[in-house]
Amino acid sequence: MDDTQAANALPDAEHHEGGFRPVADLIQQRKERGLDLTIGGPHYGELVEQTRDLMDRIRLISPSDELAKETIATLEQLNARLESAVVDEWSSPSWTRTDLPSRGNITLPPYTVNSANPEGVTVTLTFRTFHLGGNNAAHGGHIALAFDDVLGMTAAVHTEAVTRTASLTVDYRSITPLNKELTVRGWTERVEGRKVYLRATLHDGERLCAEANGLFIMLQPGQP
Repeated sequence: MDDTQAANALPDAEHHEGGFRPVADLIQQRKERGLDLTIGGPHYGELVEQTRDLMDRIRLISPSDELAKETIATLEQLNARLESAVVDEWSSPSWTRTDLPSRGNITLPPYTVNSANPEGVTVTLTFRTFHLGGNNAAHGGHIALAFDDVLGMTAAVHTEAVTRTASLTVDYRSITPLNKELTVRGWTERVEGRKVYLRATLHDGERLCAEANGLFIMLQPGQP
């Protein structure tokens, strides 16, 4: 990435809400400039998937000293190799790769969007072994993370504005299983000024696993 690309990717005085650039804007900008929308290349998705596999294994391994030292050495070399590919957050593929689960964002439980419109957002999500909380159930913190991201998308689609989470309350109704396709649905209940009130549910088939209430705030230009 050259300096020109970096400058075009960063927020500016005309479009700057708390340092955010809406994903739709980044995608549209690349379209207008004739850039490849699959930034990160055709193998980026597989790279993310292999990393998820690594995270799953690390979550449950009990390595020998020899294997631990060998793995550490391998990871040190890999981290050194990857350093040359690190870019600013606005140029990262994980912001705009809507063709990949969770937009290619390794920090999120992987999900695919089934529908997204002002009436609400529905996704199919899988908590993997890495997200284990105990007794083959998903950790509550990862469930909250999933709700936060889906509700953020829900707020953005409904308001066409950039928002930040002000409050998120999660009620855990039953065990959330790992390595199984689940459904998360988010919708906007009401908008009062800059306040966006949202709800979401997480289901395993017909069974309610958890539900959330969120308050998101639409940001003003320059607001952190």
